[in-house]
Amino acid sequence: MAEKSKILIIGGTGYIGKFIVEASAKSGHPTFALIREATLSDPAKAPLIDNFKKSGVTLLYGDMYDHESLVKAIKQVDVVISTVGHMQLADQGKIIAAIKEAGNIKRFFPSEFGNDVDRVHAVEPAKSAFQIKAQIRRAVEAEGIPFTIVSSNCFAGYFLPTLVQPGVTAPPRDKVVILGDGNPKAIFNDERDIGTYTIKAVDDPRTLNKILYIRPPKNIYSFNDLVSLWENKIGKTLERTYVSEEQLLKNIQEAPIPINIVLAINHSVFIKGDHTNFEIEPSFGVEASELYPDVKYTTVEEYLDQFV
Repeated sequence: MAEKSKILIIGGTGYIGKFIVEASAKSGHPTFALIREATLSDPAKAPLIDNFKKSGVTLLYGDMYDHESLVKAIKQVDVVISTVGHMQLADQGKIIAAIKEAGNIKRFFPSEFGNDVDRVHAVEPAKSAFQIKAQIRRAVEAEGIPFTIVSSNCFAGYFLPTLVQPGVTAPPRDKVVILGDGNPKAIFNDERDIGTYTIKAVDDPRTLNKILYIRPPKNIYSFNDLVSLWENKIGKTLERTYVSEEQLLKNIQEAPIPINIVLAINHSVFIKGDHTNFEIEPSFGVEASELYPDVKYTTVEEYLDQFV
């Protein structure tokens, strides 16, 4: 068995980052997290930092905006995974520059973990956010840095606890609002599984310079099917209201930041069907549950059980 690659996660204390750090440590990869001074003194992050230490994660102190500390951190590892948030996406050029200078990186995973931004039909403001990710892809390709892109579609934790209903804290029990006609199919993945699949891809030659799509067959649902599944679980029929595309576009125009971004992503996913309206071609992509059939992923049905 070849030695497992050393992995650096940048943005490891963020929403999806912590699941990737956890999966990396659990799978026996020497795992490093780049931590800023400000994060260390943030009481809200303390339990997470403690968990990292207990799992054997090496904390490297530095900052994406401090070139020297970034290069120094990158020189200690083989693989860099960026999970930086929305506001830092455009600044990943700094990571690319540091990887080029360090000269030792076998694989870079830019911060993606959503729709395939090269295959979306998005409206503003999601369109611009997706374009930033696409620009980072082009920059990675132009520099000849070996890469893997993870297209993990919907985070289950964002969408399923509310059944995509705005302004609620639990799935609906009487009425439900459905976007469009409710027929395009979307994909919902448990964040822990996204972590597991991402780390599986790190040393896999089949994912090199490819997009890894996380499209497990049991997690593909139309909005209508999702509501029907929930109705079966609670033994109750919900009153369904359908919001037309025209109305949703108007809502996006009128909504404040960041609600407008969320609504525009919902438009791409649930009206345009951007998760499933294209085939994965071997020339550009591979599918995670096919590559790693040994991963027992959490199905949407199992995920919803906790809310019944």
